Amino acid sequence: MKKLYLLLLALFVTNGVFAQDCNCETNFLWMKKTFEDNDAGFAYILSKKGKEAYETHNSAYLEKVKRITNDKECAIALDQWMRFFRQGHIGVDFNAKDIEVGAIIKKLETVKVDTREFEKYLNTKKDPGYEGIWFAEPYKIGIKKIGDSYVGFIIETTAENWKAGELKTKFDENGGVYYLRNKTEVKFGKSKLKLEGKNNLELGNFSLKRIYPLLKNDPDTELDLKLLKSSRPFLERLNATTVILRVPSFEITEKKYIDSVIRVNRATILATPSLIIDLRNNGGGSDASFEEILPFLYTNPVRTVGVEFLSTKLNNQRMLDLSNNLEFDEASRKKFKEYYEKLEQSLGKFVSLSDRKVDIEKRDSVYTYPQQVGILINERNGSTTEQFLLAAKQSKKVKLFGVTTFGMLDISNVHTLAFPCAKFELYYGLSKSYRIPGMAVDDIGLQPDYYIDGTIERNGWIKLTNEVLNYK
Repeated sequence: MKKLYLLLLALFVTNGVFAQDCNCETNFLWMKKTFEDNDAGFAYILSKKGKEAYETHNSAYLEKVKRITNDKECAIALDQWMRFFRQGHIGVDFNAKDIEVGAIIKKLETVKVDTREFEKYLNTKKDPGYEGIWFAEPYKIGIKKIGDSYVGFIIETTAENWKAGELKTKFDENGGVYYLRNKTEVKFGKSKLKLEGKNNLELGNFSLKRIYPLLKNDPDTELDLKLLKSSRPFLERLNATTVILRVPSFEITEKKYIDSVIRVNRATILATPSLIIDLRNNGGGSDASFEEILPFLYTNPVRTVGVEFLSTKLNNQRMLDLSNNLEFDEASRKKFKEYYEKLEQSLGKFVSLSDRKVDIEKRDSVYTYPQQVGILINERNGSTTEQFLLAAKQSKKVKLFGVTTFGMLDISNVHTLAFPCAKFELYYGLSKSYRIPGMAVDDIGLQPDYYIDGTIERNGWIKLTNEVLNYK
């Protein structure tokens, strides 16, 4: 049963006719009806929160959208309306290509700083903090404190519309601004200003890496940054008794890299008493991506609770489209067609595409090593990552370390659909888990076995997990 869902999970197919009716009230009413008729979680949430609360919510938003004339503001309001139901596997995207974050500054301030003198100045600083020479492709940026603000200026760049000395960023302890390649101004607040270790600077959504003076981080910070800055999975030995497997994402495109790391390091994993799997910030992807990890965790049969699909003409059209999609092999297209025909027989009802509600997986081998497995989790784990955790935590070897996950799993198999306004895109869930309401995950999350409280800095998570796993 599970493999049937692997083929469907997290597959986005856009449907519908593009038009240009961007009246906010019109699009709100279309979204409301489409969602009510087709989302697999609508009736479930309505039964929990009540019709009266829903009508109050609708009345407030109807009055709000009547006053909106800006497309971006409309998209934000429509997305906020949907949060009545859940936080994940749901939403409205604004897809206009001409979206502007802020004003485009035609002429930027010029900062006159002699680079050699600036380097000499930096050498006098025991702890330069934000000051230094940084790199963010394709810019070499100097950051110097001038008055009460930190001023970032271009030293070198290959960007044709930028020149040395021009202002790239300006901020203080409360936040600031960063200028994009087209010189659009993007503002960021205090919470988005962060020096990670000594050589990594986050300014809003932009990351800079220090290139001068290059400072030495403590070992715990260096390892933490290596793990969280990685875009690809890898395995590293922590000590004689512990190895760490870092998996940044379960996207289907990452499966080949995850499988490769496991294949190359299989003997090492099977010869080491403790395994730490770092899943922090892993937002999900495809169940197929974690299949090769599960055998190392196995101690007893694993139960996976299935899902049922809401059958409607709109939802079923997605399955028919998949059956005609030549990107899938013939066997998959045939299976999609069978699903479509089964769904069409029960319009308006929930339909299981499997002959059983629960899949029980038994394996022939229980490996001696690893003897204990610690999985690092945080608030940015959701969807497929939570599905992996539901399977992993059934093992006698496994303990979860960290903080509660996001909670985005009960309503799944996301479908994407164009609004009457082509600038907007709706996404909602086609399936509902048989787990609910008995074991709901949406907007609740999965809790760790070992809560890592706020007194422990992020760079101390690995150390704590290692100490617990190997405590004698």
